[in-house]
Amino acid sequence: MYAIIETGGKQFRVQEGDVLCVEKLTANVGDIVPVEKVLLLEKDGAVKVGTPLVSGAKAELKVLEHGKGEKIIIFKYKAKKNYRRKQGHRQPYTKVLVEAIQA
Repeated sequence: MYAIIETGGKQFRVQEGDVLCVEKLTANVGDIVPVEKVLLLEKDGAVKVGTPLVSGAKAELKVLEHGKGEKIIIFKYKAKKNYRRKQGHRQPYTKVLVEAIQA
């Protein structure tokens, strides 16, 4: 059984037991977060596609940790004009475990 869920503006294909990093959630470590935006659900070979969501389906995610991703460097410059700007960014994320998918 797997599902395609949406959280943080991104879509993920998940199964029970998967660990994934999603956009930062406002939940504490150890909390269970229900995700009701299920776009597709596959169970025993039968695929149910939502229009746009599958009614009555949800996934339960357990928050494992919060963190920040790798640093990316934003560097702007204009040739021959002595214009240089350097900026760094680390995107916050939440690591979650897929506990259950309910149809």
